[in-house]
Amino acid sequence: MANDDKTPVLRHQITLFDREEMTIDGVLSLGSYDEKEIVMETEHGMLLVKGEGLNIKQLNLDKSNVIVDGLVKSITYDDAVHVKKGLLERFLK
Repeated sequence: MANDDKTPVLRHQITLFDREEMTIDGVLSLGSYDEKEIVMETEHGMLLVKGEGLNIKQLNLDKSNVIVDGLVKSITYDDAVHVKKGLLERFLK
C-alpha cells in the first residue's frame, strides 16, 4: 500500500534534557496528567511519565508533539495502563 503525501509519517521519539525537560514526538492522545504522573498514547503504546512537579509546557496533537517540564523520575511503556476515569464516569459505574 502506497503512502500518499497527505498522510504524515509520524515518528516516535523521546528527548530528555537534564531530567527536567522532555520532548515526546509521535503522541496520539493525552490520557491523564497531574504533577506526579502523565499518561499518553503513543505510536508504540501507552507511555507513563512519573516524577515531581510535572507540567505540560506545550501540547500540539496536530504535530503529535508534547513538551513536559519538571523532574522526570521514570519513563515506562505499558499497554495495560487505564486512563483515570472522570468524576461523572465513576458515579455512573
